[in-house]
Amino acid sequence: AIMIGFTCIALANTRPYISPEACQLMLKTGMENTSALLEELGLRNKAIYLPSTMRDGYPQALIPLTEGEDIQWVRKKIPGRLIVRYGVNPDDMAIVVTTPGSINIDILETKPGPTSSEIEAAATYILTGVLDIANSVTVSMVDNRIDVEIIGAKLPYEDIWYYRCLGSPIASIVATVSSEALGKPIRIREETYRKGKSRITLEVLS
Repeated sequence: AIMIGFTCIALANTRPYISPEACQLMLKTGMENTSALLEELGLRNKAIYLPSTMRDGYPQALIPLTEGEDIQWVRKKIPGRLIVRYGVNPDDMAIVVTTPGSINIDILETKPGPTSSEIEAAATYILTGVLDIANSVTVSMVDNRIDVEIIGAKLPYEDIWYYRCLGSPIASIVATVSSEALGKPIRIREETYRKGKSRITLEVLS
């Protein structure tokens, strides 16, 4: 785990520097259309981050059109369309969108393995080394729960429509990395921000 972390830091130092202000502007600009779509449809459900294996080789987030905690997938792979059927019930419809995590996962040259240390190293590489929007990342996993602590977060959580559905850009990136590493859908259960420290709780869905 230590070697992976050092490798990520070394690789990050070879990347061109992008200011946190520029990163924030790019991430927020990319969220505008999705935010408008969510508000137009009145969607408030929490997004489910899908690994690339479930979405034609490209990780995205699924937002159910109706509320419901129990998800029974109709198939392992979700069709590559904007509006999809994901469950066994007639009302199990959703929209699937690109997120900040979808875009930034391509920065990784190799997919992280399914351990907390590899998820932590990959998230650290993107958030601190490439985007420079955090100072450190700590990840721990117990059963179907992933707890993430971000120190020095430069993109705080905001209580806006987009964030309530898809989480902050930082949470989106961590959720996408975790989903790719585990090869399973991930939902952001909780996200809090206080004095530069973000705490994110992810739920692993089977």
